Amino acid sequence: MTTHIGANKGDIAETVLMPGDPLRAKWAAETFLEAPRLVNEVRGMLGYTGTYKGNPVTIHGSGMGMPSLSIYANELIRDFGAKSLIRIGSCGGMQPHVKIRDVIIAMSATSLNTPSMGLFKEVNFAPTADYSLLRAAVAAAEAMGAKPHVGGIYSSDVFYDERPDLTEQMTRHGILGVEMEAAELYTVAARFGARALAVLTVSDHLQTGEALPSKDREQSFGEMVEIALKAAFPG
Repeated sequence: MTTHIGANKGDIAETVLMPGDPLRAKWAAETFLEAPRLVNEVRGMLGYTGTYKGNPVTIHGSGMGMPSLSIYANELIRDFGAKSLIRIGSCGGMQPHVKIRDVIIAMSATSLNTPSMGLFKEVNFAPTADYSLLRAAVAAAEAMGAKPHVGGIYSSDVFYDERPDLTEQMTRHGILGVEMEAAELYTVAARFGARALAVLTVSDHLQTGEALPSKDREQSFGEMVEIALKAAFPG
């Protein structure tokens, strides 16, 4: 039990899927896991542990933004022994060929700032995904008939961004999508020797203004969760 996670030792699996929304954690656990049980509800941040094809899995909310994600990633790895953490969440598309409902598998995560930045001083650390998870996720997606986009994303520390020049430069340099957590997840995982990956569903688009209706999100997000689980447990 920690300050933010009320679980007991053994309640958290070594593989953790991390949606930002705690209610999405509940939905994913009840939809994809066998015998899911609530293991955390401190501050409304829900976490469930069950099994996927016999393998223990925890699905735990991270909250919105890198500071919140950092709290849960640190405690899950440091205090509960999590070894593989996969973010499952939504993102905004930034390239013309990236469409609504498409899946992005994030190879790297660019950011202006992260909670870990102070550790590096003058060094520009490059947060990247674990290659074994990334490779397995791509293989799983392709086996399901999906055509995921694989490349760099941008982790923003603000939701209402008023920097159109920054968006322009991210797009110019091939960034596929924008979200708010992955750069810190990759950094924390690297610090503790854990594996990390972000599998994202495009829910809106910065160039076209399109947005996925709320009623359609659950079905679209299911593909992302399935890819994450198959990446964690290939074969």
